[in-house]
Amino acid sequence: MGNADLRAVAAIEDIPFSELSGSVVAVDAHNWLYRYLTTTVKFTADSVYTTSDGDEVANLLGVVQGLPKFFEADMTPVLVFDGGVTDLKSDEVERRREQRKKAEERKQEAEEAGDSVEAARLEARTQRLTDTIHETTRGLLDRLDVPYIEAPAEGEAQCAHMAATGEVDYAGSEDYDTMTFGAPRTLRQLTSKGHPELMDLQKTLEKHDISYEQLVDVALLMGTDFNEGVTGYGPKTAVKAVKEHGDIWGVMEAEDVYVANADRVRELFFDPPVTDDYELDLDIDPDLDAARAYVSAEWEVPAEEVERGFERIEESLVQTGLDDWT
Repeated sequence: MGNADLRAVAAIEDIPFSELSGSVVAVDAHNWLYRYLTTTVKFTADSVYTTSDGDEVANLLGVVQGLPKFFEADMTPVLVFDGGVTDLKSDEVERRREQRKKAEERKQEAEEAGDSVEAARLEARTQRLTDTIHETTRGLLDRLDVPYIEAPAEGEAQCAHMAATGEVDYAGSEDYDTMTFGAPRTLRQLTSKGHPELMDLQKTLEKHDISYEQLVDVALLMGTDFNEGVTGYGPKTAVKAVKEHGDIWGVMEAEDVYVANADRVRELFFDPPVTDDYELDLDIDPDLDAARAYVSAEWEVPAEEVERGFERIEESLVQTGLDDWT
């Protein structure tokens, strides 16, 4: 998710859905899906999303719950899936794996102690995006005719690239790294109740009177998914140091600190692996009958668990004028 300290640096404000009508959003699919996945698992009996073969497809409930927010606001989502893991992120991936392992151990202890509430909370923290989740998410998006693309590496980098080139209006992610990847405007809190947040790159630079390159250096000092930060460098200290010494190299020399792989991480943010080799068909024409059958008949999710989500999608086609799709 990037370092949450970036929140204190970023220019962020609430934005009503009414101001987002007609926009296209490149959504960090893994980030978006994981949030619905963990919420579903935490508050839903596992029998609801577990097939007779033992496959867990809580993601299908999450997708049906999450998509109506876009359609009701007359927004078009483009889901962007991660590709290969960047070498520099291997430590972060291992850290998250260890966190899941510890949560699994604590969940077992809670179950043995008869604490079902704590067990459910910890179950949500053990979730990962399995091959089945990847397959079924894409299968449902196909039937709903929601566009998606495969990023060559980091999904948030691809979202940022699409926003920066004007292919879409916004990147959509809870990951603060979209800004350091150069997204001009990022929508956050798309999975939460209430208004989304708008994180604005240009306003952030103006707020601190720094350049984009200096913003990346500030992030490196605080730490990112791709590097360890320097102890003692929070938002204020990092911004002050970069402004005083010019860049990360000036800070390291003047303040006798070291940021491992600074050159490689900088290059990753400035020139990440992204692609323009895709076509977006934004004339969405969802097949709701096929989607319902896919979720309930093929993957055994009880129809009553997802019907309200499908009804919201169907209602939004009329309410927002999206009935032009059909």
